[in-house]
Amino acid sequence: MSMSTYAREGDRVGLRPYRHADGPEFTARVLESRDLHRPWLFPPATVEEYEPYATRLIEGDARTGFLVCELGTGALAGFVNVNNIVRGAFQCGALGYGAFAHAAGRGLLREALALVLDHAFAPAGEGLGLHRLEANVQPGNTASIALVRGAGFRLEGLSPDFLHVDGAWRDHERWAVTAGMPRAR
Repeated sequence: MSMSTYAREGDRVGLRPYRHADGPEFTARVLESRDLHRPWLFPPATVEEYEPYATRLIEGDARTGFLVCELGTGALAGFVNVNNIVRGAFQCGALGYGAFAHAAGRGLLREALALVLDHAFAPAGEGLGLHRLEANVQPGNTASIALVRGAGFRLEGLSPDFLHVDGAWRDHERWAVTAGMPRAR
């Protein structure tokens, strides 16, 4: 893929918007990654589930998403979505993300998250123009906590029964970063 295909590009990964045509590769990667994702994450595992999921990220005003692609091959390594974007005085979004099993532990999602933060905090027209991003992580998800901590997020507290995941309301730690905070590179 050419550089122009990517919204942002790092040393090893590029970020690009979701496409409906990505459904077969995305869902194949999800199926390969069940052991990695469960019980924390349940991305769409069939093309029928992927279609409305991608449509919301492609067409929605209150969310946007990026597929993390390995440079050179273009293979999907994961995804980072900015959900629940609130404008006005708040200028905030909530992150959802996941690496695919073949890419896990290689630092690709860490690089992608830094690129998403750059895009989210860039002025409108160049990026999303946000002031704050939040990541809500289940306390036992040590890999996700290490990811956000390493990206410069601060722990703000615990929200009991915060999100409905895997059939139950789960506690989540609230992590956040604002535009002016120092971030890891």
